[in-house]
Amino acid sequence: MSMSHLLGLLRVHIHRGVNLAIRDLRSSDPYVIIRMGKQKLKTRVVKKNLNPVWDEDLTLSIVEPIHVKLEVYDRDLFSADDRMGDAEFDFTPFLDAVKMRFDDIPNNTIITTVKPTRTNCLAEESYITWTDGRVVQNMVLRLRNVECGELEIKLSWIDVPGCRGM
Repeated sequence: MSMSHLLGLLRVHIHRGVNLAIRDLRSSDPYVIIRMGKQKLKTRVVKKNLNPVWDEDLTLSIVEPIHVKLEVYDRDLFSADDRMGDAEFDFTPFLDAVKMRFDDIPNNTIITTVKPTRTNCLAEESYITWTDGRVVQNMVLRLRNVECGELEIKLSWIDVPGCRGM
């Protein structure tokens, strides 16, 4: 990947899981894998918890705005890890807000509201805001292909010096 094509870095803060599915006897040992193109990142495992708090930042190099997929798994020592659902999100509205290059607007101003639809995984409205001098987007994603569970995440943008940028 040549640096000239890098737009910047997307920081995905994996905050927590809510009401995740049981995959062991009474609980699960969940972790999250995030995939975009050939990039794959992973959180740590939180043992025996259906409402895990990871509070981890995973950073993706962005060349083009393609969908990001999140997969939740239950860690098993003696067999293949069990799937606990997946979700994906489109960060095009977020990138559009980053491109606006705000600098003098009040803190916590809502720039854009992204509504849940049949084609996205949002569990509720997602707000793209100007917070502490940067564009951020909080999302609650409903997991698919599983009986229950949501992930709470937050997006923020990191400009890379010397990149073409946006």
